[in-house]
Parts: sequence; structure tokens; C-alpha cells
Amino acid sequence: MNKTKLVMIGNGMAGVRTIEEILKIAPDRFEITIFGNEPYPNYNRIQLSTVLQGDTNVEDIIMNNWSWYEDNQIQLYTGEAITTIDKANKRVISEKGRTVTYDKLIIATGSSSFILPIPGADKQGVTGFRDIRDCEMMINIAETNKKAIVIGGGLLGLEAARGLLNLGMEVDVVHLMPDLMERQLDPIAAAMLKRELENQGMNFLMEKETVEILGNDRVTGLRFQDGSEVGADLVVMAVGIKPNTDLAKDSGIYVNRGIVVNDYMETSEANIYAVGECAEHREIVYGLVAPLYEQGKVLAAHLCGQQPKPYEGSIVGTQLKVSDVDLFSAGEIIDDPTTQSIKVHNEFDGIYKKILICNNTVVGIVLYGETKDSTKLFRMLLNKEDISGMTSTSLLQTQSGGGEHSDIVSMPAEELVCGCNGVTKGTIVDAIQINQLTTVDEVGGCTNAGRSCGRCKPLISDILAYTLGDSFDAAPKKQTLCGCTELSRDEIVAEIREKGLTGVKEAMYVLGWKQEEGCTKCRPALNYFLGMVHQELYRDDRDSRLVNEKMHANIQKDGTYSVVPRMYGGVTTAEDLQKIAEVARKYDVPLVKLTGGQRIGLFGLKQEDLPQIWEELGMPSGYAYGKTLRTVKTCVGAKFCRFGTQDSMSLGIRLEKKFERLDTPHKVKMGVSACPRNCAEAGIKDVGVVGIDGGWEIYVAGNGGTDLRAGDLLCTVKTEEEVMDITGAYMQYYRETANYLERTSKWLDRIGLGAVKEILAEEGLRKQLNERLDRTLSRYNEPWMEAIESKEIQEKYYQTRSIPVTVR
Repeated sequence: MNKTKLVMIGNGMAGVRTIEEILKIAPDRFEITIFGNEPYPNYNRIQLSTVLQGDTNVEDIIMNNWSWYEDNQIQLYTGEAITTIDKANKRVISEKGRTVTYDKLIIATGSSSFILPIPGADKQGVTGFRDIRDCEMMINIAETNKKAIVIGGGLLGLEAARGLLNLGMEVDVVHLMPDLMERQLDPIAAAMLKRELENQGMNFLMEKETVEILGNDRVTGLRFQDGSEVGADLVVMAVGIKPNTDLAKDSGIYVNRGIVVNDYMETSEANIYAVGECAEHREIVYGLVAPLYEQGKVLAAHLCGQQPKPYEGSIVGTQLKVSDVDLFSAGEIIDDPTTQSIKVHNEFDGIYKKILICNNTVVGIVLYGETKDSTKLFRMLLNKEDISGMTSTSLLQTQSGGGEHSDIVSMPAEELVCGCNGVTKGTIVDAIQINQLTTVDEVGGCTNAGRSCGRCKPLISDILAYTLGDSFDAAPKKQTLCGCTELSRDEIVAEIREKGLTGVKEAMYVLGWKQEEGCTKCRPALNYFLGMVHQELYRDDRDSRLVNEKMHANIQKDGTYSVVPRMYGGVTTAEDLQKIAEVARKYDVPLVKLTGGQRIGLFGLKQEDLPQIWEELGMPSGYAYGKTLRTVKTCVGAKFCRFGTQDSMSLGIRLEKKFERLDTPHKVKMGVSACPRNCAEAGIKDVGVVGIDGGWEIYVAGNGGTDLRAGDLLCTVKTEEEVMDITGAYMQYYRETANYLERTSKWLDRIGLGAVKEILAEEGLRKQLNERLDRTLSRYNEPWMEAIESKEIQEKYYQTRSIPVTVR
């Protein structure tokens, strides 16, 4: 039969959850097309704060990977916004001119950061905090700048501020009101929160109204209404969200603050629906995930022809996801004559609890410092339970006296455990028993519980312990590569060697992958492991590389790309400069910038122009996108500098030419300084070499990025040959023992400097490591050359590099 054509504009959490619910009810009913304006599959926007804080990376917050869309026969267009809804002809038109017809249309365009309409808001260094690009921008700015200001002392602003502290920045939080999070906390809890965050390093500028952002092209500071000023290199606006409604409004769909919908998420136009942060229901626009998922469930059932209970609005709870702060609030927060309160205020332990009661029902909750009662109290609030027979002690303390799991025993099956995803205790218990689940992650994969904000994970663990009894193992499970396999990194590498596996898909099949196509986490890792094991013979699986490596360029905040040609040791020629200038002029490159790695980057390039740009440059790639050697930063050295003791440029170029193209578990940066003044910042590189009288010092595992770490002194040598020998062996040992996407700083902390020194001290072991490294290097062609269409250009390049030619 002909499927109904369902098109969705937006690839975010609310919209994709709607599609998931549809697939549960009627997997074959719709032909589904999704347009997303970001270059990623669906990811968990709630966890962006953990990415910024350094607890996770982008790959970890992907909720539905590329293979999920393919497995469910969903046509996904990423990095492509819809510009027109043609209601008369029931079609949508994208910015690339793509036209797709629909029978049913869902608008799930989400929201954007609200940027204060003040002078200077458009300067470089001013950003919101709403998507991956915002995170990446803040991380990049933090690498070279130290002072940040967050405007907004609400939930999002404080999460951003904590992340910026983790990036090593000094952070001021500017807030218009006298109390932080005034919509979620009463003054007592707000004051306790402020004290704790001040202890963590935040500085607060309360009751300050920003009237201007200072600076020329880039931000340099803020001016306030009272005339005072403060300096800044980065300004993050976290003062609220703005529903993305322009597309709907331009199409004649009724819009108020958001796209106005009824109780079944229908807009003013037939066959067009809205869900998520762009939708306005009963004059409310929701910004938290739980109500958006509720909307999605109702919409999915309605589209599938069922008669769902109408969506009537939501009461939401708030948790702050900042390290060392345990906080929850819901409902009313301020005492008034109509309410009575039960309070516990323990300043010594940093605990504050308040329950507001009206007509014998809980109407408000504020918990600070201890939130284990939040699930029970939130249930009471939602269900309007009569508490007249309860005491204040029973309300504010988890029940005891019934054994180790008395809390779980007393919890009814219908009690909500995961508010974000609407999962009850009964659903979780059934899933554990039927599917033999043993971990929190397995419960999440089966029921969605814990997959959003994560606040309920400890409770899920308790339910697991209660349900499984003596068979529950609370010990940490071994760290598997990803959810597609039960194998660890070391087990996978051993199986590749033992079974002689030579391809990504072969490895997945033989090793019993749960998902036939794997995911964005395991495919690049397998590709790397195979190449590391088979030093000479392995043929790189380009389709298994991370997206930037596939494109041979770094995607930027606005969806354009950057190209960074190689400049060995930061040294260039007039000929290469002329090539770059000609390309910049021909393609009207918006930004030509000297990078931190002593190269020239071309920013703002269109994806379709990349192959031709590389061809016209005719220069090797600087691998600014790769899990490989990025740069070797050098000073001018003894040839020019009166302080230089060694020829740093020559050694830097030699190192860069030796190790370029080499696949590594994560990006690697090197630096060579000619003297201890360390102008090339060798002390904070993955490998840093510093010239001294009569030789060189080699430092390892430095990191100048998110987790600042000074390099450890590995050894002191006399000659360049010894530097090359030690560095080669070190790099190969890192390649063979690190986890995929583990920086050298984390790896050395795990392995231990002493253990590495012992390995490298053995001449025989060092020789073997270098031999394996050289076998690996012998098989490398330049992966970026695959983007160049001209075989003549490729052949000419490889001849000049003395690399065996394999033109694909």
C-alpha cells in the first residue's frame, strides 16, 4: 500500500521522540523525511553542559546515530534548513532548492538563545548556549583567552559558567535579579547556591543590567546601567530562549509567542503540526524536555489514527547539573498566605528542604543539598495526593525500617521514575525481568529511562538491585567500546589479531555487533584498531571516519568549512603564500587567519567547493580535522635568535614530515623550542622538545586545552637522532595501548610515566616499536587527496613526497 508522506522540519529531541513513538505504533505507516539544520544526527541537548564541562564529548550525547535513520528507512538531510512551506501544493523547499512533498508536516524547529538587543551584541566573541556549535566556539575561545562573562544567573547560565571554569577561564556571572534562579529557588536556597558556586570559583555581579557590549570587532567587555564596566574576552548570553517561529509565521500559520497548537498539537493549518520548544500550548512555551516528550507521544498517537488522551499541559521539575550541587525544585517556590510550609535548614551540612502545602496537597518543592526525596514528592505534587495523614518527618525523609530496599518496596508500580521520558517503576521492573537487564545503560536502551537529564539514574540502579536481588552486581562493569558490543578495547584488538580480521564490517559481523552498521563511536575506533594492527596491509575505510575527516575540513558554527594546508614547522614559501592568496580571492573566502598552530587557515568555505580548493592549492593538508599529528610548533631557533641553543625549526620540520598522516587515538600536537624560554610552548604539547646546552629535553603528555596539564619530563638526549628515536617509540606505544579518543595526557595518567620510561629505556623494545611505526607509515597515502579529482595532481604530489602512489 502507499505510505503516507510525513515530513518533519527539525531533528531535535522533541521531534525525533515523536518519530520514535510513531515507529512503535505503526512502523510501516509513513514514508518519513527529516530536515535538520545542524550537521549531526539527533543529540541530547540537555547534556551540552556536560560536554562544555569536559565530562563527555559530542559522540557520547548522540541519541540516534546515523544507522538508526537508515535502519528505520528515514531520509535525513542534515545541515539543510527549510526556507519555504508551500501549503497550497503541500511541499517544503530547502535552502539548497530541494523540494519534498508531504501529506502530514511536523514543525519541530525548537528554539534559539535570546540575544539581548543591546549595542555590540553582534560582535565576535558573543554567543548563546544552545547547540554544539556554541560549545565548540566557547572551547576554542578558551584555548587562547582567559576572561568570560555569562549574562544570566538561571539554570542554563550557571551550567555554562561551570563549563567555562573547567576550561580554565575566569568567569563573572551577571544577573539582573537579587537572587540566582529566582524562578526555581526561594531566597534561602538561592543564597546557599551562590555561596557554593563562589567557592567553586564563580564571581557574581548581581542586580546589574547590561546596556552595551564593548569592543571594536571583538568583545572586550560590558557596560552596565550604573555606568560601571567589566572586561571580557567571551560573553555568553543565557537570558532565555526564543521559539523558532519565522518559518511558520511566513507561511501563514498562526503564531503568538510560539506556534499555537491545540491539545493534539495541531496548528491553525490542516495537516500541519508543531511540537517542542517552538510550540505554544494554552499560552505556554515549554523549555524542559519532559513536557515536550509528552507532546510528542500525544502527537504520534494522533497521527497514527488512535484516540489519545489530549495533552493538557505539564508541571515541570528542575535539576541543576553543576558539579557538587544537588538541587531540585517544582511547582510553587515562594510562601504566601494561601500556603503552609515544612522546612529543614541544616547550614552545617548544606541541606535545605521546603515543601509548600495548600489544602492538604503538595503544591511546591525546593530541595538543596539532598534530593533523594524528589521523586516521591514530585509524584505527590503531580497526583495531588492527600497528605493529611502524614507527618513532616515522613514527608521529608525516605522511609526506613523495611530493609535495604524499603524505599523501592514501598514505591507503587505506577510511580514515575524518569520524569523526562515518562517511565514508571513498573515499566522498568518488567523490562529488567523480561529482557534480563543488568545495568542502568541497558535499562535506558530498553525503556529510555535515564537517557535525558540523568537525574533518575541512581534510583534506576536501586530498582535494579531490588529486582535482581543477590544476582545484582553493583561493581562497575567493564568499559566496553560502545553500546554495540560487549567487548572492551583490549578484547577487540586481541580478536582482530587472533582471527586475522581485516575490515570494519567483517569485524562487526565476526565479533557479534548488536547493530549491523555500528555507530559513530565504534566505526571510527574499529577503523583505527584495524590500521594499528595491520601496519602495512590495511586499506583505510574512509566511510568509517569521523565526519570532519570525511570532508577533509572542519565544519564551523555556521555550517561552512575551514581548510588548513600544511606548513611544516610554521615555515612557508612565497609560492605557497601565493597559492593561498589566489584561492582566497577566487572563492571569496570570508576569513584568512593565522592559526595557533602557525599555519594559515581559510574559513567560511562551502562544502561543494572543497575538492576544487584542495586541487588548486596543491598543498598537503594540515589535518586540522584529524585524529593524527596536527602541528609541530617551532620558534625561529639558533639560526636567528640570540637566545637559541638549538636548531628548533629544522628538528620541528623533521618531526612533522616524519609523523604527518599517522593515525593516532586522538589528535596530537608537538612543539620544539630552541631554549628553555619555550617560545613554542613545548611544555604543554603532547610531545614537546626543548633545546638546552648540549642537547634536548623531551616532555610528554602536556595539554593546553580544556584540562590544562604541564608536560612531564620523559628524558634528556644529546642528538636529533635520539629525539626522533624516542619520539617514534613513544608515539607507537601510545598508538598501541591508548583507548580510542584518549588524549596523551589522560593516557599517561592511566598508564603511568614510570611504566612508559621503563619501556622506552629498553633499546630492543624501542627498536621494535619504531619498526612497527615505520611499517605503518610506509602504507600511508594522503587521505585528504581522495577529495581531489585530478589523478595527475595526486601523482605529482606523491612523487614529490616519495610515497608509493595508489591513486583511487
